[in-house]
Amino acid sequence: MARLVRILIVDDSAVARRMLRAHVEASGEVEVIGEARNGRQAVEMAQRLRPDLITMDLEMPVMNGLDAIEEIMALRAVPILVVTEASDAGPACEAVRRGALEVTSKPDYSVDRIAALVARIKLLAGVAMITRRRSPAAALGPSPAPGQRAACAPSMQHKLLRSKRVIGIAASTGGPQALAQILPRFPADFPAPILVAQHISDGFAAGMADWLAGLCVLPVRLANGGEPLEPGVIWLSPSESNLIVNGAHHLELCRRQEGGVYRPSCDVLFDSLARAFGEHAVGVVLTGMGRDGLIGLEAIRRAGGATLAQDEASSAVFGMNRRAIEAGVVQSVLPVGEIADALVRLACCEVANEP
Repeated sequence: MARLVRILIVDDSAVARRMLRAHVEASGEVEVIGEARNGRQAVEMAQRLRPDLITMDLEMPVMNGLDAIEEIMALRAVPILVVTEASDAGPACEAVRRGALEVTSKPDYSVDRIAALVARIKLLAGVAMITRRRSPAAALGPSPAPGQRAACAPSMQHKLLRSKRVIGIAASTGGPQALAQILPRFPADFPAPILVAQHISDGFAAGMADWLAGLCVLPVRLANGGEPLEPGVIWLSPSESNLIVNGAHHLELCRRQEGGVYRPSCDVLFDSLARAFGEHAVGVVLTGMGRDGLIGLEAIRRAGGATLAQDEASSAVFGMNRRAIEAGVVQSVLPVGEIADALVRLACCEVANEP
């Protein structure tokens, strides 16, 4: 018999803890070894019980979920799944930046939702975590000051109107942490559009866009469909649809395939960039589970575009990027701290000075 996944449930609501416990244990694959009603209890129980995974609420008395995540990750890292309301999307993204692996909405306890939650718990429980011996915020580093941002060559600054390049970024587990390190480094005069497909639970993408907007000098927008591409704008795909760029270089939102695993699909975004921009397309695969992005990155590579991937050492989960690297479709493998600089160089070397 397979070993049960041992979890700690953290929530200040006794009703929420009881319902979550009953449903996940009914699967026969998960064992709840403890319940904490605030962040301080969670920190103590995480060290004493050593669970395989923690489900963490955010709004709690005594110590909130954000502070508890930070302390747990500094003492002895444990995979943490934030379970909260979609209205808490901003704090949820900050929780991921501090070390939580993923965010999901509180389940409605339908059979399908519980099955999906149990599957996610099993998957995340197997992720090897690295204990952060200092504050996660310090470990990740603050958003770069203007003087620290990646920049085009001085002779080109203030002369760039539009790059021929269009950049697509794919990310999953650990992606918000990586994006929070990459996107703030782009300068205000960055000449290319950036499109991001980040796997995320439904309802959280708008909050993530707002959170990233607070970190970046470039505008960050949630794609609605119909918008023309603009240089120097970061577009984030909603999870409820797949984002593509059409032949007229406008954004479109397409319905997800029935039973599609990835929300949104990175392959769909990359494939559209390969079709619309050919050799001027740039695809970047960051940290994450699964193999989404591989087929789309192959399409960009066949079209003559540029392909990059985050390296293993800086990845929360070396999965999507590993698959792409092993398939031989990645031209450059870089630490997360060097990706923005590489993209700036790519964008600034192909500039069309359009009136």
